[in-house]
Amino acid sequence: MLDRRNLLAGLTTSLALAACGRGGASDTGLLRVGSQKGGTKALMLASGALDGAPYKVEWSEFPAAQNLLEALGSGAVDVGLVGDAPFQFAYQAGSPIKAIGAQTTQERTEGALALIVPKASTIHGPKDLKGKRIATGRGSVGHYLVLRAMAAAGLGAKDVTITFLSPSDARAALQTGAVDGWSTWQPYVAAALAEGNRIAIDGRGFSQGYGFDIAPESAIKAKRPLLDDFLKREGKALQWASTHVDEFAKVLAAETGLPLPIAKEFAGRGARLPVPIDQGVIDRQQVVLDTFRQFGEVKGERSLAAAFAPVG
Repeated sequence: MLDRRNLLAGLTTSLALAACGRGGASDTGLLRVGSQKGGTKALMLASGALDGAPYKVEWSEFPAAQNLLEALGSGAVDVGLVGDAPFQFAYQAGSPIKAIGAQTTQERTEGALALIVPKASTIHGPKDLKGKRIATGRGSVGHYLVLRAMAAAGLGAKDVTITFLSPSDARAALQTGAVDGWSTWQPYVAAALAEGNRIAIDGRGFSQGYGFDIAPESAIKAKRPLLDDFLKREGKALQWASTHVDEFAKVLAAETGLPLPIAKEFAGRGARLPVPIDQGVIDRQQVVLDTFRQFGEVKGERSLAAAFAPVG
């Protein structure tokens, strides 16, 4: 049975999909861009990178990568940035999407991806996960972090109870003690730390730090020049954000509702910059895929190389 929070979350996603579905993939004067909370939209607005773009951008915002990937897979959105783990999870499930651009954090800082626990928790590392209940999103970078930590500790699939929740429900579950930890990403990590929680497992030792601009095959076919232009502008925006933390933080705070100090901490946590999708990047994604397969989370056998279609 759906509770009120899940019903509202579903309604919000449905409304977002309806809004971003107004223009079709064949409308070459419109680019429908999906953004996660504190993600691409805040970056592009803050930097002014879209000024003078020869097409209209229609924004839709989503609470997590899973929701954004559903919109991409249905063709309701033309492009959106997600982490490597959710991309591989959705692609192997058969979604008609491909990665057209790549980003990575040049100098990853603590807490970009982390497993958060209450201060008094007995969880201090991967081995302490045995018998615990951890909340995260299915197929998310948080899910991937839990699995990688379990593998490092020699734990099996039945040793940890993973509860799949939206970020808002996971936060509530952690607050009430319904779960022992929450594996999540920024800006949720910063907000959770501000509430008095701590990092039990940091993602730096387990995640490769890649993000990918994803597009449905229909948009790649119909709007490739727009996608190419958008990625170039996004690259300029990332360069701008690396040297304008204060300005970026102000827009982040306005877009996300985060207090300015938390938004500033988030904005200053390592510069993300575009990188070419070369064979090395593709090969490194095998680790992500193998981890999901090790724990039976992914059944698909689609070609890893076929998941990438760089524009430019």
